[in-house]
Amino acid sequence: MNPARYALTFACYNQVEYTRQCIDSMVRHGMDLSRLIVVDNGSKDDTRNYLLTVPVGGRIYNQDNLGCGVAWNQGALALQAEWTIVMNNDVLVSPQWIESLIGAAEQHGLKVVSPALVEGPLDYDFEQFAPMASKKMAGTVRVSGRHAVCLAVHQSVWMDIGYFQPVPKLLGYEDTLFFHELEKARIPIGMTGASWLHHYGSVTQSAMKQERGLAEHDGLGYRYNYKLLNQSWLTRKLAKSRRLAQQKVWQKEELAAHAMTIHGLRENGQFRWI
Repeated sequence: MNPARYALTFACYNQVEYTRQCIDSMVRHGMDLSRLIVVDNGSKDDTRNYLLTVPVGGRIYNQDNLGCGVAWNQGALALQAEWTIVMNNDVLVSPQWIESLIGAAEQHGLKVVSPALVEGPLDYDFEQFAPMASKKMAGTVRVSGRHAVCLAVHQSVWMDIGYFQPVPKLLGYEDTLFFHELEKARIPIGMTGASWLHHYGSVTQSAMKQERGLAEHDGLGYRYNYKLLNQSWLTRKLAKSRRLAQQKVWQKEELAAHAMTIHGLRENGQFRWI
């Protein structure tokens, strides 16, 4: 795939070792780092020194932690392309993941697409697992499936609904609001089994909770963020119920066909497919 067709961006806030692993995995699988814009949200560790050692396409340094919405917008606007991949920095990529991700979107008419995931500790051989899983699950698509660990967004989406809400206090709610706007505009989205990532599991969010003295199960964002959806309690509850029911259908169908699904969790050294 012509690298000029896509751009990548991720935000980081401390956690330099995860950023290093992410970029190392991109290099290992032949990605052109000049297509990557990294936005640092005021890291106090060695992140900025490390970023100077890698030939990324751009580095944006924020004085404070401005949140994901601001950082994602900065990265997406700094290097514009037909497809913009917005992702976490606590992930590992796999062979041909970009080509497979965008290829699946174009094949199935999706304007926003996310890859398949394994989440949790890296206590298995992801390098061996990912090509096998990509081949086995290449034709599997969860139309309307979604997650914000990684999103490939077509340029038409920015024109239709705009970018992410640039409000620092949202603290992770930006993706919920973005998905809400996609749904209102009836923009087709989905997840594909053709492309796989390993996700360590919201490392930055966990660190920010520790900074604020919050427990892992506590919410990080402002407790009334949901009001921005302008939906009643019943509407939100019914929507959540529909999503959970659909996830169970996907899970049952994929397990029956492949003995695995396109979303796995690593627990006690085993895969749990959801």
